[in-house]
Amino acid sequence: MDLGIHGKIALVAAASSGLGRGCARQLAAQQCRVAICGRNAAAAEQAAREIESETGSQVVGFGADVQRAQDVDQLVSSVRQTLGDPQILVTNAGGPAPGTFASTPLEAYDKALQLNLMSAVRLIHAVAPAMKAQRWGRIIAITSISVKQPIGNLLLSNMARAGLTGFLKTIATEMAPFGITVNALLPGIHKTSRIDQLAQDRAKREGKPIEQVLQEMVAAIPCKIMGEPDDFGAAAAFLAGIQAGHITGQNLLVDGGQYSGLL
Repeated sequence: MDLGIHGKIALVAAASSGLGRGCARQLAAQQCRVAICGRNAAAAEQAAREIESETGSQVVGFGADVQRAQDVDQLVSSVRQTLGDPQILVTNAGGPAPGTFASTPLEAYDKALQLNLMSAVRLIHAVAPAMKAQRWGRIIAITSISVKQPIGNLLLSNMARAGLTGFLKTIATEMAPFGITVNALLPGIHKTSRIDQLAQDRAKREGKPIEQVLQEMVAAIPCKIMGEPDDFGAAAAFLAGIQAGHITGQNLLVDGGQYSGLL
């Protein structure tokens, strides 16, 4: 399916691996020119070379920790110098440490908000003026199923991503007259290092082998399989496409049917 975004400039945050990389690969497969970033510059550059080789599209990698304001500013400046102003933005960041209200120290809250809320706010703030000037843009945030169905022992993630969801819904209305859509993708359980981390934490807390915990995770998914980063990325590419121009302010679940609510 031709999504009509050939040659568009895309910036995908935290895309050295996992869901971010899946999004970058699928956008590159649509012949977008793609910039990715990661906290480890060498890993981001290697991932960019691999995606470029796989897709034939131009892909460049940069080192940036998106929870640091100065890194975001430098990242967007570098992308502009290398490719041009981003027309498609996928915000993403690693998740904060697991924990409950009782186990989470106060100082951890601000760090989680910087990581999973303010990183996206800063990226959007940096790219929105050019999108408005062009009267076209796609903003896609990777959040979590937890914004609809909070996950136990993930207090910080539940909180920060819910705050981001409120921000996205608000700006979607403001951006719409400029031809800019703002949507979120809500992953469930996918084959990523984050899921490995959470499985290891749960295995330790519950005194179970990690293999058993992973089996239990899969059993809780109606599809009975973990999601693949590329499948998730295909949803991001669709939301970036011209066919999705009338979809904005939405939270799209990509969870294999795991969410149990009606809305």
